Amino acid sequence: MKRSADDAKTSEKVRERSGWTCDRCHRRHEKNSMGLHAAHIFTRAIKATRHDMDNLVCLCFGCHAWAHRNPLDFHAWVKERLGEEKYEALMIRAKRIK
Repeated sequence: MKRSADDAKTSEKVRERSGWTCDRCHRRHEKNSMGLHAAHIFTRAIKATRHDMDNLVCLCFGCHAWAHRNPLDFHAWVKERLGEEKYEALMIRAKRIK
């Protein structure tokens, strides 16, 4: 999927929100580092939540790889991070057709 200008802006906002630090392992990165990713909780293919800041976390390369290898553990981590209510509301928005 091609990355748009809006994707780039959203990615920058997510990394700035996290202070250029991985939300999972707390490793700090230099500004504009390629090793820090704006990772979608529910796939970016879902247009309803693609640029929703609640649907994005800041992950280093290693933690992003972990999230893809362990989707159940990743979603459990996200649910704990967001709280049950916020996670469920995000999931409902992700299921909405846009």
